[in-house]
Amino acid sequence: MMDELREKCPWDRKQTIQTLRPLTIEETYELADAITEEDWKGIKEELGDMMLHIVFYAKIASEKKYFTLDEVMNGICEKLIVRHPHIYGDVKVDNEEEVKLNWEKIKLKEGKKSVLGGVPPSLPAMVKAIRIQEKAKQVGFEWEKKEDVWQKVEEEIGELKEAIVLDEKDKIEEEFGDVLFSIINYARFFHLDAEGVLEKTNRKFIHRFQQMEILATNSGKSLSDMNLEEMDHLWNDVKKQTLNQ
Repeated sequence: MMDELREKCPWDRKQTIQTLRPLTIEETYELADAITEEDWKGIKEELGDMMLHIVFYAKIASEKKYFTLDEVMNGICEKLIVRHPHIYGDVKVDNEEEVKLNWEKIKLKEGKKSVLGGVPPSLPAMVKAIRIQEKAKQVGFEWEKKEDVWQKVEEEIGELKEAIVLDEKDKIEEEFGDVLFSIINYARFFHLDAEGVLEKTNRKFIHRFQQMEILATNSGKSLSDMNLEEMDHLWNDVKKQTLNQ
């Protein structure tokens, strides 16, 4: 079908890897949204869209004599075999942490100069922080107990407060970043996906705020006509309704 589309459809024929790139990013986020909602019908549909993009990139590459779809599939199979010596070799592991540790060691043997080298620069900052922390953990750069991590969080908050008192803008920015990074690290110790957790909170806020707008409209007002105390009262009403559902 892709061969036919590239030959007969003006839009498909015109596409390049650069024009597809933003569309692929959009499809990735649509898949992420479906996963967050546990919308299996949506996940199925979005996986199909992602598969289409993979086939599309491979088709363009084959036209330029770079590689084929078969080579892509064989390449990932070969990589999985090499990086799973506990399945396809004689390496013994006791748990998933040892699997991850072996994975990073193998990547370094393959020529990676840094454990952090595989973290894409273009990742969203929070996702990047999670990946950095996970990879650092694989070489033992990790707190032993969650209590130690929380102590670090409190330490960073203290440094942020100190910077605020001194009104040092650059320092405030730096310390605020350190607080966020340490909070994300703390979330990992509870096996929480900080990005996913924040997205759920975003959606909860959007829902409650929109309910506030509805209540305000029903009373003949808009939120912009209300003071903070009135809006806070609406917020608490919406929160109670949500908790009782």
